[in-house]
Parts: sequence; structure tokens; C-alpha cells
Amino acid sequence: MADTKREIERKYEATDDTRLPDLTRAAGVDRMVHLGLTELDAVYYDTADLRLAADALTLRRRTGGADEGWHLKFPVATGIRDEIREPLTDTLPPPMAALLRSRVRHAEVIPVVRLLSARDVHHLTAADGALLAEISVDRVLAERLAGEGAGTAAAWTEIEVELADDGDPAILDAVEKRLRKAGVHPAKSASKLAHALAETAPAQPEERPEEPPGKKDGPRTAGDHVLAYVRRQIRAIVDLDPAVRRDLPDSVHKMRVATRRLRSTFKTHRKLLDREVTDPLGAELKWLAAELGLDRDQEVLEQRLGARVEALPAPLALGPVRGRLRAWSAAHRTGSRRRIIGVLDGERYLDLLDALDALSADPPLRPAAAHAPEKALSRAVLKDYGRLAARVEHALEQPPGPERDTALHEARKAAKRARYAGEAARPALGKPAKRFVKRVKAVQSLLGDHQDSVVAREALRTLAIQSHAAGETAFTWGLLYGREEAAAEAGERELPEVWARASAPGLRADLNH
Repeated sequence: MADTKREIERKYEATDDTRLPDLTRAAGVDRMVHLGLTELDAVYYDTADLRLAADALTLRRRTGGADEGWHLKFPVATGIRDEIREPLTDTLPPPMAALLRSRVRHAEVIPVVRLLSARDVHHLTAADGALLAEISVDRVLAERLAGEGAGTAAAWTEIEVELADDGDPAILDAVEKRLRKAGVHPAKSASKLAHALAETAPAQPEERPEEPPGKKDGPRTAGDHVLAYVRRQIRAIVDLDPAVRRDLPDSVHKMRVATRRLRSTFKTHRKLLDREVTDPLGAELKWLAAELGLDRDQEVLEQRLGARVEALPAPLALGPVRGRLRAWSAAHRTGSRRRIIGVLDGERYLDLLDALDALSADPPLRPAAAHAPEKALSRAVLKDYGRLAARVEHALEQPPGPERDTALHEARKAAKRARYAGEAARPALGKPAKRFVKRVKAVQSLLGDHQDSVVAREALRTLAIQSHAAGETAFTWGLLYGREEAAAEAGERELPEVWARASAPGLRADLNH
């Protein structure tokens, strides 16, 4: 099974003549222990067009050192990466290959760079002997193995400071202060691979063609703005794929939201994007969102009911309510974790990613996409607002009961679409769009909680029936049903006020260019 390590480090430029200063003078450091020299041999892998490097991912097979094996690093923030490790084998381990699939697709992963490093290692420790950080001076020899620069070599020296597990990042600041005083400065490259690729790349012409309008100066047309939003959602789906595979918190939900944002944008901007291209993609995005949501909705429901049960005073939790809830939850789990991974490994999903890339590379823009953004985008936002207004007003006209519940759920869907339209328009429309998104999000959240209550009541009714059939008291489930009903009624009473803020004429007037 793969190991995962959060790597927090900083890199510095050095020369063969660079000597480490006395780092025991750094705040918090008591001892600087020399561990000696280690020889490392690492081969870095990527596609021929360097897709992993383009996203700041590194994949290597390294021998030498205490952690030899396969290492895959995902960027988290500046100087912070998650390193996933697999044992040393001759070929790329399948679990690691799966984490690359959204980027690699059907392309072959090949050796692109080999790095030979002579690493001189020191440990920085506190007065109690606790490890604070590891600092190394690395003398690196790089060779390009593939592409136009194949056979090109480069050599350099760098200093690397890596924080110990559970260490205080303040130590890195203290060490950097001492290094800077010694004339050592931060490295320009974020990783050894980036440095090697830059040093061994073929020489580029001095004069480069000027970028076309809209690329250099940012989005200009309505189409530019919509495509920028579309590309962010495509990027989110690709980036979240490994997180879903690793079962990271909220990753499935975030990926599902990205698919919904993308599909909604295709619907909102039909005057800008050719439906012959976007409608089939929208259908596939709907399929993907449904697959991702198989157990997500069940998980949210379980959390809601579990919280309601735990909040009850002990005298009101009659019968085996917790055991009954666990049994019900287990019966409703579909094993979607395995199913989701199967979807992400499937050809249909990879075909969808390829189709989204094709749309991004060759956008199916209609003539209206060339118009100025302010008028075109505000018109699209206001149209989605009108759709939302009609649904909210229809819902408020319905008497309390199932018909109103259904109408409010439809209004919630319209609120999402209007919110996403406002998000896409925000770079062009500025603060008016920001205010609009905030107000519509409040409507969406209120309606979302109402729908959660509707679903919870259905589940509570089922639990009450099961309890009664098993000879258990159904009192607690009935009590919780009543509380959910009261919560839904409170939300319905609150809706007119929340909607009044979202439908204020001035809010729409500010959007209307």
C-alpha cells in the first residue's frame, strides 16, 4: 500500500564552494548533526509532451537513500507537496499510474531526465533532541533522456531544507535568515526536475511572436470570459481526479460541483457557444455528476440524521436508535467508492476529458461571443435571474406540502444556475456580480437546507416503519420527523425575506449595462 508524506521544504542556490553557516545560531536550533554523504540515482518520468511537468507534478524512480522507490509529488502550495511512495519495482506501480490517468490518458509515460545527486546531509535538532529539519547540500548531475534535448547534461549545486514531520514552519524562517546572512538565496526553480528541464532544453529563438489580443492582456470579449470560466472547471475536474482516487475529504463533492458548473455554463451561454458541441458534452457531464453523487447524497443524509440523534437528550432516544440508524445506513450504501474508481478508469470518462480538452483548444464560439462582455454577460445573468424569479414565485404560491417541496427544489436548481452565471461574469462585471452571487447563494443555501429536510423526513418515516415492524418504539423517529418538519417550515417563512434581498431592483440595475 502506498505511503503519503506531506513535504514542506525550501530550496536555495549554491556553488561547489558554498559552505553551510553555523545554523545552531538559528532560533530554536540546538545542534547541527552531520550524517554524511548519500548517493542518489533518480530517473524522472513524464509524457513526451511533459504534461506532468506542466502541472508541477514529479514522478521518479529513485535508488539510494532511506526512501528508495517510486515517488509521485503533487503540489499543495508554494514549498509544500504531497509525496506518495510505492516500493521499488522495475515498472510503474498500477496504483500510482491510476493517479496520473486524468493527465496522461492514453499517452505513454517515459524516462525524461536522470539525476545523479551527491547529498551531504545534516540534521537540525532541538535541545531535547527532537528533529526540527533536515538540511542537505546536493551536487547534481542531470541528463536529458528524451525529446530534442536528449543527451544534454547540466550540473549545479543546491541546498535543500526540509521540515521534520509535525515540525514548526517557523524553523524554516529561522534557518533561511541565517542562510541569507551567509549570502545564500532562494532557488529560482521549484524542483530539481524543473531546474533540469530548463537547463537541458533546446535554445529558444530570441524573438518570440507576440501573443494575440486577449491572451496577453486578459479576457476582452464575452467569449473570452466564458471560456476562462469553462477552462477553470475543466482544470478542476482533472486536478481533483487524483484526490478522489485518494479519498481525500470533500474531493468527490468538489469534482461534482465542477461538473455542474460546467454543464450550467453551457446552458446559460447558448448564444455564445455552439449547442451542437456543448449539448452532448452536457449530457456526459450529467452522467458523471450522477455517478459521483451515488453515495455523496447518502453520506450527507447520514451525517444529518446522525447529528440529530446525537443532539437528543438521553431520555428522548428511546430504543436502539443508533443501531437502527447504522443498519439503515449500511443497507443504503451502494459501494460507490469502488464504482467511482471504475468510472474514472473507464473509457467513457477519458473520452469526456479528451472532448473537454478539444473544446478548450478549439472553442465552438458563435458570432455573439465576439461582443463586449459587459452587455452580453449581464444579459445572460439577468435571464437566469428571471428563470429563478419565476420558480421562486411559483413555489411561494403553492400551499404547504409535496407540491411546494417540489417547486422549492426546482427553484434551488435555478438558484445554482444563476449563481454560476454570476461567477462567470464577475471578472467582467465586478462588484455588482459579486453582490449578486452572494445574495443568490443565500437563496440556494436556504433552499438546499429545505430539500435536505424533505429527504431526511422520507428517511425518518422509513426508519419509523422499520422500527415498528421490528417491535421497537418509533417515538424517537417521529420526534425527529417533527423537528425536521419544523425546520423546513422555518425555512419557508424565512424565504420571502431572503428572496427580497436577492431580488432587489437595485441589484439587477447594477448588473444591467
